[in-house]
Amino acid sequence: MTMIRLRATGPRAGFDALLADLHGMEGVERAEELADLMPHMDDEDSSSAGLMDDRGGDVRALEIEVLSPHADRVREAAADIAGQYGLVLEFVDDF
Repeated sequence: MTMIRLRATGPRAGFDALLADLHGMEGVERAEELADLMPHMDDEDSSSAGLMDDRGGDVRALEIEVLSPHADRVREAAADIAGQYGLVLEFVDDF
């Protein structure tokens, strides 16, 4: 088994579509979103609080357990799917 960890930045709808597509791929044993454990330090008194430019993109962590022979294909497919839905992926070793 190979564990693929990635961060996806972009719209929630795109992330949900990526996750659904990964669930249907051959060789994928498990794909799940991890909880966001980072505290967000927004200053509610700031004049820019809550503005789109202040928030940036939504970042989500995803862990995919895949049979080893399929790992490269799953990484490539995830990148292709992400591009279709306007997501930016970052493959990481640890969160």
